[in-house]
Amino acid sequence: MIELIDLTKRFGDFTAVDHLSLTVETGEFFGLLGPNGAGKTTTISMMSTVLLPSEGEIRVDGARLDRRASAQKRKLAVITQEYSMRQDMTMDEVMEYQGRLYYLPKKVIREKTEALLSFAGLIDYRRRTVRHLSGGMKRKLMICRALMIEPEILLLDEPTAGMDALSRRQMWNLLRRVNSDKMTIVLTTHYIEEAQALCNRVALINRGRLQKLDTPAALINELGPFAVDETADETLKSRYFHDRDAAIAYLSKAGDGAALRATTLEDVFVDCAGRKL
Repeated sequence: MIELIDLTKRFGDFTAVDHLSLTVETGEFFGLLGPNGAGKTTTISMMSTVLLPSEGEIRVDGARLDRRASAQKRKLAVITQEYSMRQDMTMDEVMEYQGRLYYLPKKVIREKTEALLSFAGLIDYRRRTVRHLSGGMKRKLMICRALMIEPEILLLDEPTAGMDALSRRQMWNLLRRVNSDKMTIVLTTHYIEEAQALCNRVALINRGRLQKLDTPAALINELGPFAVDETADETLKSRYFHDRDAAIAYLSKAGDGAALRATTLEDVFVDCAGRKL
């Protein structure tokens, strides 16, 4: 279990994360959502101890997490937005290097490399250098590298950024399989459909503060599961309804171009934060 307790991070006069408190349960797939500058990456950076909090604390299984807490840090693996691998290494070499950093025996490194690359669908490309991999392959390799040390918690900062639709869906399937083994995953993403498809619960944050915290379905139902879009003065406006018949009745009186659809998690955030993601 991960606990963020009044977590705050300031950079000079700017507060990036503002007394953020929440709990991520063991084995949960948890999403952090928000617009650019909301504090998502700063929060992940504090959870990985790359940044230290200005105030508050993080606890992992009840013990305070900091740079000296080696037992807690070994439970964590982080995948950043940037590709952090040498371009001239093959997949096998990337995996071997990771294993050696953690003093794993050569036999264990070979066995885990074989299993993880097969698990991610990369085994046929194992001798291809990083510079010749697609963006999706690089992201998958970063996950394999992280899983080499058998972490209990996986921190993912925009893991599908820049991927095409097919590669993104392949990554979703991979993350579902990882989470099915009861690994705790904390995900930041700008793709709202990604969070809606993957996460057990999501935290909507804006300007460093927690706005909403619940399951995607509960947040959608709170707003109203039926939406009617209509254009007025060249502006698209949406109204939300808890009852389908009420939505249809409103639609029948709306102007041309109005449409009925299902409410999404993005609607929840726009309604809550007042701006597009």
